[in-house]
Amino acid sequence: MSIGRSAMAVGVVGALAACSSGAASAPAETAPARAEVFGVAGYRGIAPGMAKEAALATGKLANAPVSVLDGCTDLSWQGGPAPDQARLAAEAEAQRKADDLNAKADEADRTAKQPAGKSAADSAKAAAKDAEAAQLAADAAMASADLAGKREERDKAFAAAGGASFGKNGLHELGAPAGAKTAEGIGAGSSVADLHKAYDARGLKLGPAGRFELPVAEKPGWRFEFTAAADGTVGGVSIVDGATKCR
Repeated sequence: MSIGRSAMAVGVVGALAACSSGAASAPAETAPARAEVFGVAGYRGIAPGMAKEAALATGKLANAPVSVLDGCTDLSWQGGPAPDQARLAAEAEAQRKADDLNAKADEADRTAKQPAGKSAADSAKAAAKDAEAAQLAADAAMASADLAGKREERDKAFAAAGGASFGKNGLHELGAPAGAKTAEGIGAGSSVADLHKAYDARGLKLGPAGRFELPVAEKPGWRFEFTAAADGTVGGVSIVDGATKCR
């Protein structure tokens, strides 16, 4: 009987040791990684003040621009929309036409304002110049309206997909990709009501472009911009430097 108990004791000790060894080797649970915040400090390594070349070196942006309208170079996030060559060509033509007609209209207006002679022939020439200036002004207005439409299409695409827009002095605008949120939890899909709750006390206001704007105290000249969708949600979030020019 004592031998049996001895054997049983050995078996129990061995089992306990095995359990102890298994418990010790089990991996410890790790806390989930904290989501990166989209804000004035940047996103995915792209930060305010960064030059285009430095931003491309991070590998987070696509190399080919999706728009170069108004002199800004818009780049998608990696995995984002690819360049649409038809859209790029339409933007380039609208820009060229508007620039050309506005320059001609300005010159025709200056010429028409020059003093005319007193003869009937001089008056006829002056009337012809006035008519030419008026027609060029109308054509320039139509071209400018078409260009404004192309800008609106570009801005909607940028707000929806996010990316980085560079002017001649560096980063001009940084747009949040889908799923990214600010420190206060605001991103695409958030309700406009929650947007107001988060930022009204900090100076949120509706800007001239129809976007909600919020000045960034830590970065003078920079501001948040929030687009609003028709369904009462936030359509896109970006940070913009009003001092950086594209042309």
